[in-house]
Amino acid sequence: MKKAILILFVAFSALSMQAQQLEWHTDIAKAVSLSETSKKPILMFFTGSDWCGWCMKLQKEVLQTPEFAKWAKENVILVELDFPRRAAQTPEIKNQNAQLNAFFKVKGYPTVWFAKGSKNADGKIAFDAMGSTGYVAGGPSAWLDGANKIIKKS
Repeated sequence: MKKAILILFVAFSALSMQAQQLEWHTDIAKAVSLSETSKKPILMFFTGSDWCGWCMKLQKEVLQTPEFAKWAKENVILVELDFPRRAAQTPEIKNQNAQLNAFFKVKGYPTVWFAKGSKNADGKIAFDAMGSTGYVAGGPSAWLDGANKIIKKS
């Protein structure tokens, strides 16, 4: 009995660690370069990490799960565009996030945009928006079903 519990604990810990090992980029230029190299779309998570209840709910129910981690590693480049009220950010990150917020016309949080990014000859970034979503009830399977529909149709 103790062995079975120990095995379950180790398996659960390994799955939890996998979810924590995701790399969320904050530099959109770096994410676009990775997207071009890997041919994966960019998932941009517009969030108010320290004040938005629905953002925290999406994080807990979907974005921090092993199912999401496995899917994300195979399908997208992750970018977090945060609009915190208490946490400090560099002026460059604040400016970048505000520009992307305006470009994608984000009206509320959480908003998740999927896009293909590219750099043109003079280094400017261009986006081909694929679609957006937000919080979806039903856990990772419901959310991932919607995300797959967005990235598969483009």
